[in-house]
Amino acid sequence: MANLKEIKIRITSVVKTRQITSAMKLVAAAKLKGATDRALSAQPYQQKLRAVLARVAASGSASNPLLRKPERVRKILLVVFTSDRGLCGGFNNTLLRRALGWVADRKGEGVEVTLRVFGRKGRDFFQVRGIRPADAVLEYAKTPKMELVRPLSDHMVGGFLDGDYDEVWTGYNVFKSAATQVPTFQRVLPLSIEGETVDTGVEYIFEPQGPELLDNLLPQYLRTLLLQALLDTEAGEFAARMMAMDNATRNAGELVKSLTLQYNRARQAAITTEITEIVSGAEAL
Repeated sequence: MANLKEIKIRITSVVKTRQITSAMKLVAAAKLKGATDRALSAQPYQQKLRAVLARVAASGSASNPLLRKPERVRKILLVVFTSDRGLCGGFNNTLLRRALGWVADRKGEGVEVTLRVFGRKGRDFFQVRGIRPADAVLEYAKTPKMELVRPLSDHMVGGFLDGDYDEVWTGYNVFKSAATQVPTFQRVLPLSIEGETVDTGVEYIFEPQGPELLDNLLPQYLRTLLLQALLDTEAGEFAARMMAMDNATRNAGELVKSLTLQYNRARQAAITTEITEIVSGAEAL
């Protein structure tokens, strides 16, 4: 049976770990509220902008380089959004494993994939597997989101228009709820505004004209897609960390109970042994 001192040390260690995981759970829960509000509040703007673009397209003015689909896809840019920190369950690994398979499938089709990664976890994941991203943005959580979105959007548009990429995709966890984040791969270039319901019985007058309006709004729509990916990633990270730390805290509590029971049994066995030795010694006198 394990030494009493060793069991006592383990109990103390697990109790301290439980205190840490409980504190991390509370911090993640506090940050989750603001992140969730930001992620959900951005969706109506994106949906309304998409509806406006659909109306412009329905008017017959949907001629813009950002909408043109290539005849053949040879080169793709994939931007993957992960977190810089761990201790958030399978939030990063589930997405990254699917991204690895996604890249392998594209390469199997003869498509060249350029990889850009946001987050230390994503960069480390690919580097360990011998895949070196073309660019990695680290420690970006405290940077204002639009300061990240603008240069990324400009790079995507520039590369797409110059022919460096035939398509541009994003990979991130879509935030559904505190318990659910769905790994998703979304094509952002060429942009698609199809599938939106348009009231054809209403005639709209656009000022400026349709083509000029598309020139102004399509880059803005692309930024809303990237902003939503960043906001969903932020909210999903806090939600996943809160759930992971909650599970860790409960598991630590169960382990403390088990170790305490083991300690009491060992202590009882030690006392019984001492009593037996004393009785045996008394009888021998």
